[in-house]
Amino acid sequence: MTVKAILAKVTHQEDLNFLLTNRIPRRMLTTFMGWFSKIEQPLVREASIATWRLFSDLDLTEARETRFKSMHDCFTRRLKDGARPVEADPSILVSPCDGIVGASGLVEDGQLLQVKGFPYGLQDLLHDPALVETYRNGRYVTLRLTSSMYHRFHAPHDTRVEAVTYISGDTWNVNPIALRRVEKLFCKNERAVIRTRLAGTQHIVTMVPVAAILVAGIRLNFLDVRLPEQAGRAIPCDAAFAKGEEMGWFEHGSTIILFAPASLARCANVVEGSVIRMGQPLLRLS
Repeated sequence: MTVKAILAKVTHQEDLNFLLTNRIPRRMLTTFMGWFSKIEQPLVREASIATWRLFSDLDLTEARETRFKSMHDCFTRRLKDGARPVEADPSILVSPCDGIVGASGLVEDGQLLQVKGFPYGLQDLLHDPALVETYRNGRYVTLRLTSSMYHRFHAPHDTRVEAVTYISGDTWNVNPIALRRVEKLFCKNERAVIRTRLAGTQHIVTMVPVAAILVAGIRLNFLDVRLPEQAGRAIPCDAAFAKGEEMGWFEHGSTIILFAPASLARCANVVEGSVIRMGQPLLRLS
């Protein structure tokens, strides 16, 4: 058995995984990793990326660059042109990111699922009564990014960002083990609520990037302010994006929860546990 296989077997033990990734000073470790990942010293950089490869299925063949200044530079890498074809059908909303499909379906009177048996409320997640009413019986899809995935996220359709609200919080791991053990986890973690309106319609589509341990860094291309300094208030925006255009990125990996009207149907390829790439069909306009 290879070293990588042994490490994978150990870290897949639920109790140990939960202990290693949650029962630690999460914020302190996240702050440290934010600093450490930006070190550009060659030996530190190469050793860090090699260790990352050992614990994951990191694949850099699609990366635009072949050399990286730091581990952080590798985390936030851009891809080669054409690496993520975007579905051109105007009736289709595409996935805003690479991810694994988690819980999805219809919100039921303001309640949705983290995983089966673990509900949480829109108000706890969004902190916005108007948006809560908008999606009280709307549709949602949860997309979880692993550490090795492409970490940038994009516009799911031709759209205009109307407002962003940053909500400060914790940095719990968002892997399936933690989701089955920590109630209302998404509502506890740092996140941004990005309210958009689809071009040519009145449909409001909202994306909620949720940060996690070792991440706690959400960057948006269209804002020139640091989100933590704006915590708790809605930042008015008027930023237009074409379908597939980059909107921002995570510093590491995490989750995006996308909300849409119930009239939008889930596409056939959106199955819990399946991997979806940015640009592939997610929802269909009626």
